[in-house]
Amino acid sequence: QLELVESGGGSVQPGGSLRLSCAASGFTFDSYAMGWFRQAPGKEREYVSCISAPGETYYAEFAKGRFTISKDNAKNTVHLQMSRLRPEATAVYYCAAVKTAYRHCPGYIYKHWGQGTQVTASS
Repeated sequence: QLELVESGGGSVQPGGSLRLSCAASGFTFDSYAMGWFRQAPGKEREYVSCISAPGETYYAEFAKGRFTISKDNAKNTVHLQMSRLRPEATAVYYCAAVKTAYRHCPGYIYKHWGQGTQVTASS
């Protein structure tokens, strides 16, 4: 069974940092692109960042310079390091996966999703 489990969310003051993790199981992790998405209250789910199977990284414009995506193939884990968080970062963050060797991971529709983890950046 393919399973994605997010962790690391929580509450932080603006300017603070959080490190999200996504533990993956039940599939060949290193043949998948992995992505992070978020959904704020009253908003549609939006793309945040992704990392291709070969390890190329991509970011939404709002995430550039603030978020860093990484993965550890040996541990089947993806991380999203979020720094200098702003109130607008408040959302449920989801880990997602799609099987593809294509390097441009933002161009794919992600098929598999985790349950999400809440991030709240407020004072």
